[in-house]
Amino acid sequence: MSSPEPEPQQRTLDDASAEVVAADEVEFDVATDVLVAGAGGCGLVATLAACDNDDITVTLLEKADEVGGNAALSTGMIPAAGTRLQQEAGIEETPEDMARDILEKNDYEADEEMVHHLCEHSVDLIHWLVDDWDVSLHLVDDFKYPKHAEYRMHAPPGRNGENLVEELRERIEAESNTELLTHTPVKKLVAEDGDVVGVVAGAVREEVIRAEKVILATDGFAGNKEMVAEHCDEDIARALYYGSDGNTGDGIRFGAELGGDLACMDAYQGHATVVNQTGALSTYAVVMNGGILVNEDGERFGNESRGYSEFALDVVRQPGELGYEIFDERIYEKLEGEFDDFDRAVELGSYERAETVEALAETLGCDPAATREAVESYNAAVEAGEPDEVGRTDGRHTLSAPFYGAKVTGSLFHTQGGLVVDEYGRVQRDDGASVGNLYAGGGCAVGISGHGADGYLSGNGLTTALGLGRLAGRHARQSLDG
Repeated sequence: MSSPEPEPQQRTLDDASAEVVAADEVEFDVATDVLVAGAGGCGLVATLAACDNDDITVTLLEKADEVGGNAALSTGMIPAAGTRLQQEAGIEETPEDMARDILEKNDYEADEEMVHHLCEHSVDLIHWLVDDWDVSLHLVDDFKYPKHAEYRMHAPPGRNGENLVEELRERIEAESNTELLTHTPVKKLVAEDGDVVGVVAGAVREEVIRAEKVILATDGFAGNKEMVAEHCDEDIARALYYGSDGNTGDGIRFGAELGGDLACMDAYQGHATVVNQTGALSTYAVVMNGGILVNEDGERFGNESRGYSEFALDVVRQPGELGYEIFDERIYEKLEGEFDDFDRAVELGSYERAETVEALAETLGCDPAATREAVESYNAAVEAGEPDEVGRTDGRHTLSAPFYGAKVTGSLFHTQGGLVVDEYGRVQRDDGASVGNLYAGGGCAVGISGHGADGYLSGNGLTTALGLGRLAGRHARQSLDG
């Protein structure tokens, strides 16, 4: 039997392969006004923002067979502060409140001006999606993610990113001046005197496309093992990867070769509760409604409410790189039918059920007596209104029979470092000048999570993906209007 062929080595920032070709070395086959590379959340929204002028043509290219990227794998929940959906629910919150939560989570390591800028525009983003494009969003007011001071998540039906992506795709396909092509990767940028003037794209047959403006929405590099190992925590580099296959750092390398500045390349979002047996995501709403995690010795090993990103590392560092999620029927019934992720996990047989903690632990494979003691200790702290043994005070509720649980592992979802951009999403060089005609957003641009995993606040990914996507698409369109 022949040995399997080794996986091709993925490119890094130090790779000598050119990501940019000079305009005088190619012949253009076709032309468009705005070229958007990547049809995840950022690219879809950028396309909608750019096409709001019938005289401008917008071409959206996606290298995968389906659109969506990481946005389709997410809950699709978009944070925003000061929206009318909040006000209708009696919630008074300002963008400054949202910015404070983001900056406190990352110890003010993120660009403060960009954080405030995106938070201020989050209101317009939600109203624009709902009013101008008839996108279905509702306010989530039955639970908060870790370190969210207020209910600010605006979710699609089923709290599922696939549903958000589908609506955005349908809106794009209904526009006469847009073209969406899948299985069409952008291979290189075309530049003239340092300014971007087009791209080379195509999986089988390459075409050179002239473009007045190019928006990089190819996401980060979490699917590129070499880049993750080079820039991120070594423990997360060996963890399960749960993001889109297309996140190989292409756009980041494109922009960097043209002198684009990079920042926070060590930043990423992890997730602590991917079910080991089925590969399903156990939504963190399980934890934030009162669930807890123990290790195989039945011991709590950290404060789960710190955040699912940093807690992913805590799980990976346990014996067997496993945690054991424990919750009860109250949580099960509350989430059933509300979260598509939870329903999918149930359908796949991800959760075990038992009348006692000991029986559940026996089935899952963690120490029965110690797990029972962990639950009893947790319940006692909740009832007393005191911090529990790991210091947790948020999202707590006593657990009672019958019990449910799953064996989970920590995973890497997406990176948060990338190209530095200005308030319009234009790629910046280290001298403060813009790379001509080039924009970036989403995971391709530096995020708002600071460094490492600890700075990620739930929703930061879609804040930059959709927020910068809209700002970049609108600016590209407006710069061509005249």
